[in-house]
Amino acid sequence: MNHSKALDKALLIIMAKWHAFGRCKTRLSKDIGKSNSAKVQSVMTKHTISVAKSLQKNKIIDISLAISGLGLRNCKRWSNELGIKKYNLQGKGCLGEKMKRQIIINKKFCIQNKIKNIIFIGTDLPDLCHQDLLHTLKELNQNDLILGPSNDGGYWLIGLSEKIILKHTYLPFINIKWGNEYVLQNTIDNFTNKKLKYKFLHKKIDVDTIIDIENRK
Repeated sequence: MNHSKALDKALLIIMAKWHAFGRCKTRLSKDIGKSNSAKVQSVMTKHTISVAKSLQKNKIIDISLAISGLGLRNCKRWSNELGIKKYNLQGKGCLGEKMKRQIIINKKFCIQNKIKNIIFIGTDLPDLCHQDLLHTLKELNQNDLILGPSNDGGYWLIGLSEKIILKHTYLPFINIKWGNEYVLQNTIDNFTNKKLKYKFLHKKIDVDTIIDIENRK
């Protein structure tokens, strides 16, 4: 099935953390142990990439990994293992600074490849499916900003239109205390005085603790 005629191409940036023993999913590791926690992280990352690749085959997205927890050489090796050609380091700072940096790094690539929209997702979504991404692409045809709310007050996806990327790059990422329950609300507040259209996807559970896993059953 070919969706590419109706949809603008997007760059999907996957914010991926290396599943190092004791350094990922720290809240979950308190419940299930560091080794199991690292395995969960690895499995969820591979699942996210598998879903993304199903759309890449239709040439409606390109994939870029934004990696933390590894040096540049090991990033290249891990990206190769995952079958993704394009990758960058996340770099320092809060989540907002990291995402904004990825937009700046990828601007030239987007222009060269006629990519209009950028979508960010994490790797904490075991129930992510290709329809989630397809729906986001469709909504970006009519909206400037797409947000997938998560159970913790943040978001599991943010989709940015060409208008935001070119004129309002800072807007989704300023005045936000990352990691608290008001991230989504703060993000919306940043857009209230602008004539920009936003749309919500359905709510999902980010897997950070054993309770999140239990809640999915």
